[in-house]
Order: sequence, then C-alpha cells, then structure tokens
Amino acid sequence: MPSFFKDRKSKKNRQKDAKNQATDQSAEHIQDSLSANLNIIKQKTGNSSDVVIRHLKMGSNSNIRVAIVYLEGIVDNQSIQEFLLESMMKDNEKEKVNEHNALELISEDMMAVGNVTFIHNWDDLFSALMVGDTLFLVDGIDQALGAGTQGGEKRSIAESTTQMVVRGPKGAFTESIGTNTAMVRRIIKTPDLWTESFKIGRVTKTDVTLMYIHDIANDKVINEIRQRLNKIDIDSILESGYIEQLIEDETMTSFPTIYNTERPDVVAGNLLEGRIAIFVDGTPFVLIAPAVFMQFFQSAEDYYARFDIATSIRLLRIFMFLISLIAPATYVAVTTFHQEMVPTTLIVAIAAQREAVPFPAFVEALLMEVTFEILREAGIRLPKAIGSAVSIVGSLVIGQAAVQASIVSPAMVIIVSITAIASFATPSFDMAISARLIRFLFMLGAATFGFYGIILVLLMMVVHLCSLRSFGVPYMAPFAPFIPVNNGDTVMRLPWWTLRQRPRLISTNTVREGANQRPQPPASRGMVNRDFEKGDNNEA
Repeated sequence: MPSFFKDRKSKKNRQKDAKNQATDQSAEHIQDSLSANLNIIKQKTGNSSDVVIRHLKMGSNSNIRVAIVYLEGIVDNQSIQEFLLESMMKDNEKEKVNEHNALELISEDMMAVGNVTFIHNWDDLFSALMVGDTLFLVDGIDQALGAGTQGGEKRSIAESTTQMVVRGPKGAFTESIGTNTAMVRRIIKTPDLWTESFKIGRVTKTDVTLMYIHDIANDKVINEIRQRLNKIDIDSILESGYIEQLIEDETMTSFPTIYNTERPDVVAGNLLEGRIAIFVDGTPFVLIAPAVFMQFFQSAEDYYARFDIATSIRLLRIFMFLISLIAPATYVAVTTFHQEMVPTTLIVAIAAQREAVPFPAFVEALLMEVTFEILREAGIRLPKAIGSAVSIVGSLVIGQAAVQASIVSPAMVIIVSITAIASFATPSFDMAISARLIRFLFMLGAATFGFYGIILVLLMMVVHLCSLRSFGVPYMAPFAPFIPVNNGDTVMRLPWWTLRQRPRLISTNTVREGANQRPQPPASRGMVNRDFEKGDNNEA
C-alpha cells in the first residue's frame, strides 16, 4: 500500500515537471535547428494527426531545408496550394533563397497572401498555429514566418430563428466573428466605427471584439467594459453567455442586464444610440450594453413600421407580459380570498367546477404551471420534427385527462394556457424566462395575502428593478430617473421626425437628426387635382 501512494506521488511530480518544462519551452525563443523546432511542435501538440508538416528544399543546390506547418481543418487548403506552395516550388524562385535571406524572400517574393508576420517565440507560434495560420520554418534561422490562411467549413448566413420579423433584413449572425463584424460594417459605413480585440480564456483563447462608434458611445462605459473584460481569468469561453455572466453588474437577479441578439440591424441600431457591442467567436449571439428594461420589449420591426402600428404592438407586448406575470396569481387570489370582486354568476360557475377538486387553488395552479413548464422544456429539447407535436398533443391530452380526473378545474386550464401563450409574446427570451420564474412568487403572495400579496410582490419587484444598474446606467431609465425627452421610444414609439435625441444617459452625442424633419409637402392634394383638371380642359 505505501508503494502505491509513492508511485502516485511520483506520477504527480512527473506531470508537474513536464508541465513546467512545457511552460519554459513556450516562453523561450525559437531555435535555429529545424529538426529541434519540429520536435518541440510535435511534443507540444502530442503528435496530433491534424497537424500537417510539409518538408521542402530550396536554394541553388537544394541545401536549405524548409518546413511548412499548419492545422488541417481550420485553414484554406486552396490558398495554401495556389498562393504558397506553387510559388515556392518554382525553380527560379528556389535558386534565389540562401540561408540568410530565406524568410525575407519568402515573405516578399513568394507569398501571395496578406497578413504575414514574423514570429520569434513559442507562445506566438502556437497561437498563430491554432487560429489557422500557416507557419514557415527554415533550418538555421531562429524565427518563423506566419501567413494568414484561416478558412475551413463555416455556416453560411441564414435567416434569424430567434428574432423573426415580417418586414426588415433577414440575415443573421453566424459563428464566425469576422463575418459578424463585417455584416455590421456593411450597415454602418463610417471610419468612426471602432473595434478592439481581446483573447480571453487560458485554454480556448477565444477572440472577443468590442465595437462602438467613436464620439457617440460614452467613454466611461467603454472603459468600464474594457476593464471588466481584461479582468476575466478563466480557462475557456465557449459562448457569449460566459462573458455576460462574468461582466454583468448584478448576478443575484433574474432580470437580464445585458441584451443579446443575432440580428445585425439590431446591433447597428443600438450602436447608433451609443451602446457597445461585444462579439464572441463561436456564437451568433452578440452582447449589447448597457441595457435598460424597456429595451427587452422592443423588436426590430417596431422601427420599420408606422409609429401608430409599432406603438399598439408594443403596448400589446407589455400587456401580455403583465398577464404572464399575474394571471395565475389573480385566479388564486380571487378564488381563495376575494370572491366578492367577481360577478356572482361567474363565481358560482367556478365554484361548481372546483367542487370535485381536492386541492386548494394554489396547489392546483402550481401543479398546472409546473406541468406546462415540463412540456415546454421537453418540446424545446426534442427534435424539431416531433418537438412541437409532443408539446401540443401533450398539453391537450394531459389537460383533458386532468380535468376528467378532477385534479384541476377547467378554468385553471384556461388560465394557465393563456399565461403560456402570453409569455411567448415577449420578444426577448431572457425576459420571458424571468417572467416564468417570478410568476411563482406572485402565486405564493396571492395564496398568502390575496390581492395584497400580489401588490406587495409587485412593489418589491419595482424596487428591485429601480435598484439595478447596467454598467452604471439605471435599469429603469428613462422612467427612473424620469427623462421626458427620451420617453418617445419607450412604451410608445413616436414618429421618427420627433426622435431628435439619443438616450441621454447612454450617449455623449445626443443629437440624432436635424431640426424640421417633419414631412411638409409643397402642395396639397387639392391643388394637384385642380392643376390636373385644368390640363384636361385645355386639351379638350
């Protein structure tokens, strides 16, 4: 038994020594021996099969050994073949190379690709290799050459599946951070659109890009986001949700304080209001900060439709959000404490339905809500072909069977169904999930104190919302603090010619458009008709 622990301890020490040796090697400069360099690359990558090493001989006497190293799958093989290998293997180009000017001649005369860099240490070499660069190593030279040949299979631009619109652009972001930033630049064609790049994650080294419009975004907010990103020390970043949870102001809340979207037009619109976008490689969802409460009830289509239509739809969304919050709680409060507030005919019908139900209204509502949440989650996780069918058929079958078994009343099935449908009307999925969780608090308050409990929970929620901040910006702005000039795009959406200013707490340059932008036709319709009639009379 002692020998077992001794071997275990020695194994740990060997692993620690190997790790320290690899760290020391990665911090050192590249050697001038090609074979030694290739051995280090093979050792560091574990002789992985996708690390391709191609040997070449150059020089007048073919006495100079060159190695090309790249990672299969994340490089553009056509670019390597056409713009690198073919030009290097020409006889007239080979003879120019000698031991002293090999890398310079390769970079200046033989490479037909952009983004060529000289690499001196192992950290930069492995970083370039893992992002898709092709490395050139020459025997006798203690540095390497990296050529930007990123490529591989990528998902093409398609329509958004989470934020659907009837009118507006159809393209959505992909998992490629370069494609995503380019899609925004195609919309905002100004040199003031600045970006900053970060690499976050000790193992994944994920590319993160900060994007904002200079002289419109608030410099204090930009500095705060930059500092929070630089403070992140984690081994991996797999999705933008990692970044969101590591930089948000308040973690002990169910309300989202950072907005996310996969639509380029939504990102462009928020950038023009003074917000900052955070792109994360490997995910189509882009973070937008700072975020306010009313932003989660706005859709991209609101700004493409007429203001009266957009306002009515936005009011409907807010009404549906309130229904999804308090509809089951209201039913529990009415049937338990406040029967006198309901018409007699209706309360008699509800009482007759609940006569055979053995549970109180709160347990009945809790049972149905949990059942519907289970069905909804199952419908999401199942394959698309059967997910929707299972959720719909399961709801109908279980609801009908529960009513016939006298476990729940028909009125409760109706209330829970309306609540579930109302929760789908919220444009933001994060805000809809928050309503699904807080709904149970309202039900508990209604079961304890009736309508007084609902009002108490509602006041607590409003106080909590007013206490939240998103990178220093009040979450309930422009309601608290109240800013009259910025209330034209909150619950209501006024015409574009009235929205002259950007949000004051978010942007430093608040002037959005010039004065007198209201449409003023030079002639009325009556004058045009009279001129048309005069022309007809003259022709006659």
